[in-house]
Amino acid sequence: MRHFLIYELPITTYNFCMDIETRYNLTLDYLYSFVDYSLKHSSELAKADFNLDRMFALMASLGNPQTKYPIIHVAGTKGKGSVSALCASALTAAGYKAGLYTSPHLEDYTERIRINGQPISHEQLSELVDEIKPHVAKIEMLTTFEITTALAFMAFEKNGVNAAVFEVGLGGRLDATNVVLPKVSVITSLSYDHMAVLGNTLALIAGEKAGIIKLGVPVVSAPQKDEALAVLLRIAKERSSELTLVGRDVTFERIQSSLQGQELNVIDERNKLKSAQRSGVKLQFPLLGQHQVENAATAYTALKVSGIQITDEQIQTGFSQVQWRARFEVARLDPPVILDSAHNQDSFEKLSESLEEYFPGKKVYLIFGASEDKNIPGMFAELRSKIQKIIITRADHPRALSVEQISGLADRAGAEWEARTPVKEALRRALELSTKDGSIVLSAGSMFVTAEVMKEWKSLNESTLE
Repeated sequence: MRHFLIYELPITTYNFCMDIETRYNLTLDYLYSFVDYSLKHSSELAKADFNLDRMFALMASLGNPQTKYPIIHVAGTKGKGSVSALCASALTAAGYKAGLYTSPHLEDYTERIRINGQPISHEQLSELVDEIKPHVAKIEMLTTFEITTALAFMAFEKNGVNAAVFEVGLGGRLDATNVVLPKVSVITSLSYDHMAVLGNTLALIAGEKAGIIKLGVPVVSAPQKDEALAVLLRIAKERSSELTLVGRDVTFERIQSSLQGQELNVIDERNKLKSAQRSGVKLQFPLLGQHQVENAATAYTALKVSGIQITDEQIQTGFSQVQWRARFEVARLDPPVILDSAHNQDSFEKLSESLEEYFPGKKVYLIFGASEDKNIPGMFAELRSKIQKIIITRADHPRALSVEQISGLADRAGAEWEARTPVKEALRRALELSTKDGSIVLSAGSMFVTAEVMKEWKSLNESTLE
């Protein structure tokens, strides 16, 4: 009982009698005491009462901080995090105090709320939570994600952010971030994911994602399959929102790619993007894979369409400096260790293409875990020719499938496998096998598994240095 009473004490009572980390952990306890749908099973997600009424009420109570600075709003199935990170890095390079809100986090909760590339401090998150508590107490049924999104809006206002990028959490239409009136709405590549909530056709999924399109606000879309594009075009027309389609209105071509990064040329085919040169703008960035070239072209177009003042030179600088972890991140070159966030069939297809491009012919020891709503056979199929062995594991997450469930699917895929838990043992086993034949150690299938692999990899390297 004392554990909950401490939340009700005023800051002056306890703020100075505990260290920052203790207070931060109590802050996380508070946030996780609400419904957190990221921890719920897909059957519960399908029945969830998603609506924006609670969020609008909370924002009104807080004085609508989301209206205090221009926002780029990014939805999509794949690539939305990379596009968001690229946009935020460019805004920082342009001299803006740039906010970036993304989810989930990999290692620390404050990664979700960044200013000029840096997460807010544990102390500031605790202070913001203390401030929001009385507002939260007035509104029933708020969720962890809704409160965290509100905290991001607050943090950016209090820190004088003058441009921000918000990544949608799930879907778009009913996502907590969809209380914004952005300068531009961005929709990245659409594919099948979270179908229990968003629908089991690309048209239905596109309809949910297109829910971020606002009346008269321009839209930028990455290249889409015809079924999804038809929906985006229809909804944009209904809302009098001009849609710029990357690959049609703005074209791009990869110039070069290596493990050090990539370069592309972007051309405005309609000559409408302010200061864009007809001969094209060359952009260099460190993210790897052909799909990231598409993401970079989409981010560039979003920045130019937004109306936020930014030059091509500033975008070039920002893109070259972007940091975005666990996206085909080569943590070691020999034998290779790769950390990736691929967690659906489409992203595994892109992952397979990147493996063949940068490490042609090499086999992989795949450290694999997945959530219950994923198309695991489809993921295995995309990597079938490259898998030496699957090291099946399970993240410390309530939606994670058991190793027994995954092993049955691995058998059906005809893949060799073994099970190792916890995740750190899976990494150690994969590294042991890799030293014998030089195959790649690859973590993919679940952001939560890869986050735990990252933590253990960091620990192993730190212990080696001691």
